[in-house]
Amino acid sequence: MKPEKKAAEMSRAELAAYIDQSVLKPEFTQDEIRRYIREGIDFGCKTVCINPASLEIARSLCKSTNTGICVVCDFPFGLSTTVSKVAQAEEICKGRGIEDLDIVANYGWIKSGLWREVGAEIKAVTDAVHKYGTLIKVIFETDALTLAEVVRATEIACEAGVDFVKTSTGFYTGAESRGATVEVVQTMIDAAKGRCKVKGAGGIRDRACFFKLIDMGIDRMGVGYRSTPVVLAGGRE
Repeated sequence: MKPEKKAAEMSRAELAAYIDQSVLKPEFTQDEIRRYIREGIDFGCKTVCINPASLEIARSLCKSTNTGICVVCDFPFGLSTTVSKVAQAEEICKGRGIEDLDIVANYGWIKSGLWREVGAEIKAVTDAVHKYGTLIKVIFETDALTLAEVVRATEIACEAGVDFVKTSTGFYTGAESRGATVEVVQTMIDAAKGRCKVKGAGGIRDRACFFKLIDMGIDRMGVGYRSTPVVLAGGRE
């Protein structure tokens, strides 16, 4: 949704509310996970985005703060069976008090034109997640897709009742990883038509990109722990 004022006019707190700070690298030590979660909290990010194994650390650190928890599911490839994805989502959300769950769609199915299967899987996981009052974001790994596939996938996700569609994992290795380009984000916004929100991830590393996406009407962004202080440096105190 287009903001009421330009990103350049926003306070640092308003800008931070767009950010899910990514703390996802598999090689992170427990101390590094704690450090980057704390930094996300100190910056006032909307959430910290973590792997399921980091959930207990995040819960203890985010408790009594204004920063929520976003957990990735079947990440970064999205190739588990539908039954397994639902079970993983249930395990993460059940009794855990998390705000968001980001799950990876099977983008091989999308490229194969298996739209019925794609829709059924997204719907099954969405229904499971919503039982716990958790928001669901579906990642399409858009660098692997054509714009036409992004449009159809977004439409199907909206029909399934998702809360957000998301551009990428930030871990794509099949080709050039561009992430949240203006073209892809605008394609998602246009296809969603207000039925769900849009999250950009991948390649958001400077203020110019960050501000541009906000002004376009993006709703959330996944920003790496190194880039959060950079993109927030332009916010007014």
